[in-house]
Order: sequence, then structure tokens, then C-alpha cells
Amino acid sequence: MMQTATEERMAAEQKDVVCIGTALIDSIIKGFDPNPTSASGYTAESGTLNAGGEAVNEAIAFAKLGTKVGILCFLGEDAAGAFVENELRKNGVHTDLIVWEKEHPTPVTSMFVNKDGGRMSVTNLAHRYNFHPETKGIGALGAKAISIGSLFRAPFDDPAVIHTVLSEAKAAGMRVFADTKIPNFHPLTLEDIRESLPLIDYITPNEDEAKYYTGEKEPAAQADVFLNYGIANVIIKLGGKGCYYKNAVEEIRLPAFPIDPVDSTGAGDNFIAGFVTEILQGKTPKDALLFANACGAICTGAIGAGTALQTHFRP
Repeated sequence: MMQTATEERMAAEQKDVVCIGTALIDSIIKGFDPNPTSASGYTAESGTLNAGGEAVNEAIAFAKLGTKVGILCFLGEDAAGAFVENELRKNGVHTDLIVWEKEHPTPVTSMFVNKDGGRMSVTNLAHRYNFHPETKGIGALGAKAISIGSLFRAPFDDPAVIHTVLSEAKAAGMRVFADTKIPNFHPLTLEDIRESLPLIDYITPNEDEAKYYTGEKEPAAQADVFLNYGIANVIIKLGGKGCYYKNAVEEIRLPAFPIDPVDSTGAGDNFIAGFVTEILQGKTPKDALLFANACGAICTGAIGAGTALQTHFRP
């Protein structure tokens, strides 16, 4: 893809963060009525197409917060890929690291959003493609940090890939932030990646993911499991109940902001972007968590992960 002079200048600048992971299209159906209007017809309040995937959602939020951010992901050479790239560029994300694939289509996720903002999603085999970020010279990215979105999903559902990426990042002096997902096509456990976990500075599962990986019901006990594997800092995202943070010396609980959610898609990704942005600016964990809670809450105010948060980016 041809770059403009502005984009070439942006690519040459040191990035604060590089987001690595999934890029896709979210086809969001809001207010789906399960009662058919005909033999094969249904209705919904709205249907929209949005750039999505954890790495994309985080990258756009980072850019809107004024953070110099790049994305290492794969996109198919198709209309969906062009759509995602355009949204990234429009929002000020450095796109020079995108891997373009002729044989693998850009994944598309169908999202059904309930009236209370809750959601369920449908994925397909395109989501399992591993574009091998470990071959892209992680140590030479020149960023202050990498944000993994998401651990346990492609491309981070292979222990060797995970270890290479994290090892190279740490050797280059980068901080490692890792969000998580429950596995879909290739199950992994914490034990499967035991040697890689101490390389993670911050891990940010939600409550369901933390329960899945630790077997514990309470955030404090969940955090202890992650800490015992050598991860330095643990944040459990609790949705409408706020968040819980723990490391070897500190424990923080913060409530969520009272909101009337429209769509919770990407709220966790906006939370992470807010937290990492503040941490890289030297803020305390408590202040960073407060800001992260605000970013996550704002995200739920509109349909789509990158819609509600406003931008500070100027080309």
C-alpha cells in the first residue's frame, strides 16, 4: 500500500506502543428480535460495520488518547481489509507494520448486541490464521511497550510464538501488556505457557477469563494464581463492578462509573488503552485505573468499539 508523506513521517517516528493481534470487521446487529417476521425474516434496531479485533480497538483508542501507536496484524487483500486499514489511518494509527495476505481473508465477526449493551459473537475459521508476528523483528520495533491482544487467541495460541515475541520485547527493554481471551480453536492453559508468563508486566483478563484460567471465583484469589506464575501485575476487569488490581505490594479495587450502556463492544480494549497510556506517562496504578475505567465507560456510549471516545490526533 502506498503511503502519504505524513504516513511515512509517522512510520519513522518512535512508537510508544505497538498493538499485536487480531484485526477484523465487526458486523454489529443491535436490538435483534428473535421473533421472525416471516418464514426466514427477522428484524433489528440497526446493523453497522465497524473495524474491530482487540489489536485494532486498542490501537484506535491509543491514537485518540494522543499515544503514538502502531499495529502489527494481518489483513486480507480484500474489501474488508481495506476498510480496516482506512479506519486505522483515519484515526492516526501507524499502519506500516500491517501484513497483507492474498490467500487469507480478513476475518468478519457477527455481533448481536442486546438492549442492555451485552453481546454475543459468531466467529469463523478465518479467525484462526496465525500470521507469525515472531518473524517480524519484535526487538527492532523501537517502541516503549507492546500490547498483546489477545493472549490465547491467534496468533497468540502457540506457546513458541508467545515466548519468542515476549522474549524479544523484554530483551529490547519494552514493557509487555497482555489482554486475554478464552480459547476458541486451539485451547491453551497457563501451564502450557508457564515459561512465558514471567515476561508479562501486566495481564488484564476479565472476570470470566480469570475464572476460566485460574479456577477461582474471587478476584483476589484469581490474581494470586497469575502472580504465582511470575506475572508482575494483574488487573481483573469486572465490567459494571469496576476493576481489581494486585501486585506483590499493592491491592486496589475501584468501582465502575455509573452508565447506561448502548454497546459494550471494545470497552475492555478502551480500558487497556487508557491504563497503558497513563502508566507510560508515569502515573500511579490507581490514577491509571481510574482513567482506564473512564475510557471503558465512554466506549459503551455508542455502537462500535472505536466510536464514542474522542480524538486528540491531528495529521
